[in-house]
Amino acid sequence: MPEVPPPLSPPTLVVDPGGLERMLRELERAAHIAVDTEADSFFSYRERVCLVQISALGRDWIVDPLAELDLAPLGELFADPARLKLFHDAEFDILILRREYGFSFRGLFDTRIAAAALGHKSPGLAAVLNEHFGVELDKSLQRSDWSRRPLSPQQLAYARCDTHYLERLMQEQLELLREREREHIVREEVLRLERLEPTPRTPSADDAFELKGARTLSPLGLRALRELYTWREQEAARRNVPPFKVLNNEQLLGLAQALPNHPRLLTGNGLLYGRQAGQYGGTVLAAIARAQAAGPLERDPFPSYSDEERRAFEEQGELTDRLKQWRKVEAEKLGLDSALVLNRHALEAIATRRLSTPEAVRGLASVLPWQAASFADALARVVAGFEADLAAGKIDLRSRRRR
Repeated sequence: MPEVPPPLSPPTLVVDPGGLERMLRELERAAHIAVDTEADSFFSYRERVCLVQISALGRDWIVDPLAELDLAPLGELFADPARLKLFHDAEFDILILRREYGFSFRGLFDTRIAAAALGHKSPGLAAVLNEHFGVELDKSLQRSDWSRRPLSPQQLAYARCDTHYLERLMQEQLELLREREREHIVREEVLRLERLEPTPRTPSADDAFELKGARTLSPLGLRALRELYTWREQEAARRNVPPFKVLNNEQLLGLAQALPNHPRLLTGNGLLYGRQAGQYGGTVLAAIARAQAAGPLERDPFPSYSDEERRAFEEQGELTDRLKQWRKVEAEKLGLDSALVLNRHALEAIATRRLSTPEAVRGLASVLPWQAASFADALARVVAGFEADLAAGKIDLRSRRRR
């Protein structure tokens, strides 16, 4: 049983150019630098980086990007392949730092990927630190508003723990990875992380039709849903809050279905809470009135498919299920997380293209080199077996339609 660690000394808060320069001078001596970020995802329409936590050389810093600091020198550090940057579950951090600041990353180690490669059933940071070091992380501030200033002592203590133990954790993980000959899994996964690029997304009124339950609405209801969704996006952007803090998706669908035309109907039918009705009632009714004036949606917003296309989707679904089952069995056999055996994008690409030869599987960019070497033959056999069963009439696609 790991010993309970002693209390930590306070981290250094970096809020001015002088503090940033002093930290960077210290980091010039560091071979390993642990990094994490906190964002205001639950409090802003477009999330921002609110903190950058850094640990190295036995010290912890918390950098405040909202203090109007020039973080460009951090970008040089992150792009330097000579210094190892340690993250736990790096994907979100890399994407938001790249989107906000244009940073690139070289020389990474991800302790979450390492934990998954070592067979941890719960590779989250709290569970892994508890298992390795007996550390009990307080996750009650996980959804804290990191954009508020001043930061509380509790927030600072929470934030610094996300990086404080990562170097020590990496050292233990590296020993175990070498013993189990799994270093290559982590190495290839972090090379994939280094290539990540954020995907720009421009909101569209037609995004309304992607909401769960939209297909149950009438053409007039769909028109109303589109109007309400557009208004909600505009209101959320104006107030700089996530859209669900204006109205949630279930409320949008309920309004589009009921089409209320009087303030009493907004709260009487439980569509809006009293405060929401007071704040948004008039605007909501105006959006519904616009929809009624425009009339039912003239075009079907949902794609229609021919019988041949439907059959192709059903076949792809059957093959995807077989590949997922193979992946599950292989992951259990190896004691690995399923996503490390083959991630979702690679699995779907194999199913979509129906790659039935090892050469075709190996040529897929989303299949990592070690995965291609270990699993290309088996994956090709799964696809070839599916094709053979399909040709022999052994697959009942009608059963999928009844699910």
